[in-house]
Amino acid sequence: MTDTVKINRGLKGVYFERSGVSHIDGAKGELTYRGYSIHDLATQSTFEEVAYLLIHGELPNARELADFDARLKTARTLPPEIHEIITACKDGHPMDVLRTAVSALAALEPASRETGEDAFVDNGIRLTSQVPIIIAAHEAIRNGRAPTPPDADLGHAANWLWMLKGEKPSADAARLADVDFILHAEHGSNASSFAARVTVGTEANLHGAIVTALSTLAGPAHGGAAEDVMKMVHEIGKPENAAAYVKQKRANREAVTGFGHRVYRAEDPRARHMRDGVRKLGEEMGAPEWYEILQAVVEAMKPYARHGLNVNVDFYSGVIYQLHGIPMDLYVPIFAIGRMPGWVIQCIEQQRQNILIRPLTLYNGPDTRAYVPIEQR
Repeated sequence: MTDTVKINRGLKGVYFERSGVSHIDGAKGELTYRGYSIHDLATQSTFEEVAYLLIHGELPNARELADFDARLKTARTLPPEIHEIITACKDGHPMDVLRTAVSALAALEPASRETGEDAFVDNGIRLTSQVPIIIAAHEAIRNGRAPTPPDADLGHAANWLWMLKGEKPSADAARLADVDFILHAEHGSNASSFAARVTVGTEANLHGAIVTALSTLAGPAHGGAAEDVMKMVHEIGKPENAAAYVKQKRANREAVTGFGHRVYRAEDPRARHMRDGVRKLGEEMGAPEWYEILQAVVEAMKPYARHGLNVNVDFYSGVIYQLHGIPMDLYVPIFAIGRMPGWVIQCIEQQRQNILIRPLTLYNGPDTRAYVPIEQR
């Protein structure tokens, strides 16, 4: 049987379901949400509008967007017990604290136990607003500060920066955070979205699926690229060191972080929008050297582009967070803020024609053998 079964390790190249949410053309380097180019959404839309598009399937009109935005803002609350849980876990990694808090919300908020599609939408909107509050509250508490309360006058991205830093962001800084969330909002059957679908396949509730997604995102092979890029930038130190760094990495057959992607063979279409943002924010913050280091690495990696080693979106994300003075261990939680609407709609899609996801493994262990009592071993 071993000779007749084809093993697709990591399920590479296997289609397990149909989806009307996002389309990725890895060869051409194209990404669309609900048929809209990521380039149009990144340059003309907002995170709130994109979240509505992903969850409801169409771009909202002005009234629909206002209602959706109001629902997001109304949901900017946490039960008092969550702050107690965050305090008890304050020395943990932010992803562990976030996962624990979301799991606790499932026990503290009775509505989270509902599993119909309307409940998934309601709970998804609420969690989309609560996740950034949890992350910002943990950052404050572990540094001995009281959490900064949400500001209902600010949009989703600007409010996140306000809660995190305790100061109102500039319009450009808020817009760049908004674009960051848009670019990370949805990306097909990635590891965390697939894991969430597996959980929903068992008829679990949305909170359980999001806990699964967060646990999966926390793995460095999925969500850790932005943090690794920033570590690389610090290691390189100066733009003139980039060429030698890349040469040594390639000589050692080691990966250069931020290049290559499981799906894209061309440049990740999201990368260009983060690249421009890094340049502008670096100039605003008086630290253009970070962008210069990144571009020196890109230049040094050009000979390897023909092998599919093109820059991906996370290559630039880490430097944006660094310019804001955000600790490296918050980079993956920030990814989760943006990905929330994508996880929500992936779970809703799974639920609509639900089936238990149960792939097979091909046994290659010992042949059937007799049990030997312990005294004879």
